[in-house]
Amino acid sequence: MTKDTGLACALDAIDRANCQDPNMEPVDGQTLPREYAYSLHMTRWLFALEAQPSERMQIACRAQHIERWTRPRADFPEGRKGYYQWRQDCGRFHGERAADIMAQCGYAEAECQRVATILTKRELRNDPDTQLLEDVACMVFLERYFADFYEDNPDFDKEKWLRIVRRTWEKMTPRAREAALQLAGAMPAHLQAVLKEALEGG
Repeated sequence: MTKDTGLACALDAIDRANCQDPNMEPVDGQTLPREYAYSLHMTRWLFALEAQPSERMQIACRAQHIERWTRPRADFPEGRKGYYQWRQDCGRFHGERAADIMAQCGYAEAECQRVATILTKRELRNDPDTQLLEDVACMVFLERYFADFYEDNPDFDKEKWLRIVRRTWEKMTPRAREAALQLAGAMPAHLQAVLKEALEGG
């Protein structure tokens, strides 16, 4: 199996898995399974930030939320500790699923495990591939989900929103921050105000 064929095999398998999501999201006049839509957003931003991304990064970004609906947040305790338990469980699950798919598509074990490690984000800050995945995920959040997240949490006070924005910003590289600032101009005025205050230090 050639590399190109292996990549197509892996991406197709991830797409087929994510298309089983019973939750839906509107995208450009269409209604798509939510995690399939998310994977397309991830791929688009990957190529926006990295002109020639590696195969492993194309697979990792496409599998970032693979079958996440099978790991509902409600299955874990409330509060910050429960949230991080959920995130860690999701990362392990996504990594295992991606590695299994890659193995079925002919990738070497070392490459499968490399992608699994990237998806757990254990090496964030220390590994360029993991950092790139985080940059892409932050851009997708800011572009596609920040506004809805804001509307869905009216009980959050201003200080909590400032902390959320600052934590997101801290996880991003200068390249992603530059892209985010360009994106900010298209955001609703109230979100631009939150971003401005957070980044100016309040």
